[in-house]
Amino acid sequence: MTLRASRRKLGRTLLGPLSRLTTRGRAVLAAGLTCALCAVVLGQQDLLRVGVLLALVPVLTVVVLGRSRYRLACSRSVSPVRVEVGKASQVVLEVANVSSTRCGMVLAEEQVPYTLGTRPRFVLPGLEPGERRAVSYPVRSDVRGRFLIGPLSLTLTDPFGMGEHRRSFTARDQLIVIPRVVALPPVQLPGDWSGSGDSRPRAVSASGEDDVTTREYHQGDDLRRVHWRSTARRGELMVRREEQPWQSRATLLLDRRRAAHRGDGSASSFEWAVSAIGSVAVHLAARGYAVRMVDGTEGQESANPWAHISSGGESTSSAVLDTLSAVSAGGEIELRRAVHAAARAATGGLVVAALGEIDAQDTSLLASLHQAGTNCIALVADTTSAINDATLRAEVSARTMAQVEQLRAAGWDVVPVRSQEPLDHTWRRIGAGRTVGGARR
Repeated sequence: MTLRASRRKLGRTLLGPLSRLTTRGRAVLAAGLTCALCAVVLGQQDLLRVGVLLALVPVLTVVVLGRSRYRLACSRSVSPVRVEVGKASQVVLEVANVSSTRCGMVLAEEQVPYTLGTRPRFVLPGLEPGERRAVSYPVRSDVRGRFLIGPLSLTLTDPFGMGEHRRSFTARDQLIVIPRVVALPPVQLPGDWSGSGDSRPRAVSASGEDDVTTREYHQGDDLRRVHWRSTARRGELMVRREEQPWQSRATLLLDRRRAAHRGDGSASSFEWAVSAIGSVAVHLAARGYAVRMVDGTEGQESANPWAHISSGGESTSSAVLDTLSAVSAGGEIELRRAVHAAARAATGGLVVAALGEIDAQDTSLLASLHQAGTNCIALVADTTSAINDATLRAEVSARTMAQVEQLRAAGWDVVPVRSQEPLDHTWRRIGAGRTVGGARR
């Protein structure tokens, strides 16, 4: 066993440098060995010298290249890090020679997912000591997702192009491709108000410390807000509500059931629903809403819905868009989970749902979200455009419209999407089917 290991080590020592030969180097080495063999057979001393010289040049080249102490540094920047589907982002690579010797030509090769395009390759001329050189390339994706860019590998070659030496880096950077965001026009939304906090401000001097407003403890609440007197009286952990101005809160519900959507790729109703939720998130955040999305992910029902959201604006919409970048279609239970999570988050706020095909059971489930102080809007995706059979298309359309009327009767403002209708046109129709006192407005 020891002898076998010694032979392997000896083989690696002898053949290791030869593995660094390029195609040109192997060809020159083969030519030299051939010349030397022919010289021995023919007895030509001059040809033997030529053969030995040709064979030694690539071997000495890779030996010298392997012993050279090249020190290269690399940095990468992606701008922008978050980009919409179909738009390009720029990647800038900077390679620096931090050694005290000049390095020869460098071939840079970047690893990127095939979705972002072809693998970029660059040839950099020799770098002087301390010299930096930057190259850039665009990346673009037609599908949502989170993609890792890198690592970068560098191949150094000698001036004759006979040997090469590889250096690899492990650093990677992430590119987030979010759904397409459509600018929505301003419309009058039900229950539109502004401010922030758990409850409206009230005078503590008038109500007294004993009458402070409390609620049940939710996971993620600050323990410094625990009201011990109420906790002792109720027998469960109670916390003080924040005495701050009221803030508009919007819960966005994404129906990601695979069976509720039709179509493939970017033209599917599911991708339309994802884009709709992202566009609504950006629109409402710009109007001062604190925005949170529920999609039926496991654990959303028990989490404190607003524990990590302090104010509206770009931060909350960015969190929604980052989540939407990786969301995928799921099973039947996701809608039930999403509704339960929305029920915890939507008390006294606005609910905007992007739905696929719904049946009577779905309508009954969604109707439970419409409570006192909660205003609900539903955007029902057009799934009939992906149906070729006219009879089935008419059947699905009639069934969906029947459930739309039932959801309207439950107090929802429902907007069915028309075939090929832009999202901003759909958004303008909010309120057209709103009921006031049980009558259609």
